[in-house]
Amino acid sequence: MDQRLLANLYIAIEAVVANRVRSILTALGIIFGVAAVIAMLAIGNGAQEEILEQIKLVGVNNIVVSPVVEQTEEEIEEGFEDASEKQKFSPGLTMRDVEAIKKVVPGLATVSPEIVIDTYLIKGGVRRSAKLVGVEPSYFKISNFELAEGVMFNEDQLKKGAPVCIIGKSIKSKFFPTEDPIGKTIKCGRNWLKVIGVLKERVISNKSISNLGIRDYNMDVYTPLQTVLIRYENRDLVTQAMIRNANRGGGGMIIIMDGDGNGEGSKKNANYHQLDRLVVQVDETKMLNPTADVLSRLLQRRHFEVVDFEIEIPELLLKQQQRTNDIFNYVLGAIAGISLLVGGIGIMNIMLASVLERIKEIGLRLSLGAKKSDIINQFLFEAVMISVSGGIIGILLGVSLAYLVAEVAEIPTIVSFSSIILSFGVAATVGLIFGIAPARKAARQDPISSLRYE
Repeated sequence: MDQRLLANLYIAIEAVVANRVRSILTALGIIFGVAAVIAMLAIGNGAQEEILEQIKLVGVNNIVVSPVVEQTEEEIEEGFEDASEKQKFSPGLTMRDVEAIKKVVPGLATVSPEIVIDTYLIKGGVRRSAKLVGVEPSYFKISNFELAEGVMFNEDQLKKGAPVCIIGKSIKSKFFPTEDPIGKTIKCGRNWLKVIGVLKERVISNKSISNLGIRDYNMDVYTPLQTVLIRYENRDLVTQAMIRNANRGGGGMIIIMDGDGNGEGSKKNANYHQLDRLVVQVDETKMLNPTADVLSRLLQRRHFEVVDFEIEIPELLLKQQQRTNDIFNYVLGAIAGISLLVGGIGIMNIMLASVLERIKEIGLRLSLGAKKSDIINQFLFEAVMISVSGGIIGILLGVSLAYLVAEVAEIPTIVSFSSIILSFGVAATVGLIFGIAPARKAARQDPISSLRYE
């Protein structure tokens, strides 16, 4: 039995090789279908992985509250004093809001306020711009940060606003390339801060930075929130510069304080919010939308009906993006499936035509003692060989397309072993299914009539 199968396989191989051009043209549908499946799955896997990485960056079950300065450029151009009169008073986003949220809103895992200051770093004659971020320890937990070395802020440092900091990996590489930074000092703005820890490196794509509006965390310096409020900037306080300007008749002139405590009049939007960002983490995902609604009403009431804040739920936005990507993948999958279907129909049509061309060959084999099963096996082998060879070429083409898309379009792609096995299995199955009809038609030929066929 095995010898008969091998003989039929050998005859099928001879037939495919003898008509190699026709076989390649027949397999084109399978080639492009398999290539489309692999490229589509690679793009889908890449998008899925990127979204998962973005969710890790923004954290799970997080609600982000960002301050907004209501005064617009049009109002400023119309007249500074008129714009001030139009705008209702709001204390802005402050630590008092944080305490109210902790006290009133149920089901919270943690609350993380942040203050971000544009400043500069100096060490060993090297100066570079950077961001100083005032945070509490909850920030590192919410953002999935881990220490590579050193320790976290202790309670005493947090309460007293000690001049200590935790630096990103890139800061260590640029300012402490050949030495251990732990215990060393670095000048941040007008203050010297002692380095007590270094964060593990976070690999962030440019697309993630632009889509999520996040920073390159590796270039940030983190210090206790109280350290920023005491030693750098507290926008919740009325400063002497503001009072002097008011006494001089500064009217609606806004005093903007920089990280070094220098104030100057400016007709730009002034950030009167004490906090630059507030992240609220809830216990359960299903409570994200209800909690966001409660936060909105709470803050609006505390800000005297002035909506000078924005509330976003990054995880839900990313999941919506993921659903959109899934729909896109389904469409691509349908197109690839149609390509495979067309390829299978092409194989069936060519094999049916081949049966008509080779009727004398079929009659000769039957007259020499071949069984109908031998004829069926021969044509099935030919159909499967065409589809399998097309599948192999399609796999190579699909993998090449995936890498080409990644290089040219800068879209992340991930070619998985499962997608290769799936596409190859589908190709072989298509050849088997669509080869049955031609094989059965060939086996039903009458030997005598076939030998007389012209």
